Amino acid sequence: MNQKRRLSYCAIQEISRDNHGAVSKLLKLIGVSRQAYYKGLRRKETSWETQDRQLKKRVQYWFDFHQQGIGAGNLLTNLQFDQSINFYVSLKMVRRVMRELNLRCQVRVKKHSRSKENERRIVKSSATFVQKRLHVVSSTPKPCAVDDSVYR
Repeated sequence: MNQKRRLSYCAIQEISRDNHGAVSKLLKLIGVSRQAYYKGLRRKETSWETQDRQLKKRVQYWFDFHQQGIGAGNLLTNLQFDQSINFYVSLKMVRRVMRELNLRCQVRVKKHSRSKENERRIVKSSATFVQKRLHVVSSTPKPCAVDDSVYR
């Protein structure tokens, strides 16, 4: 049962305690039959909903434990080693729960100082230029032997 329907059933139950006949009027207003309403009130929580509730609680715990600086992949690793989670958890489940709880990793991307990078690049390129020029000037042709004759 979705959250919206569950909340509307609780509201109808609260309102109809004092007012006789309010249930049928309110149910007609939201477009639900009385049979579905009473069946929804007696409905028990499924195992999937229990696991989902437990997963949400543990995801929130680990997210707060890491000061909101942990993503879905690392959260999955923590949940797999968590002793209170006794069911299989996939990355897709963790992402869904994070989306439902509006959790996002709050790690800021490090900014690069472009001026310092540019200075380093200029110094490095000038140093390699000087080394190349020194290598060309200092190198002299070496004698090599080809067919018993020496060329310089």
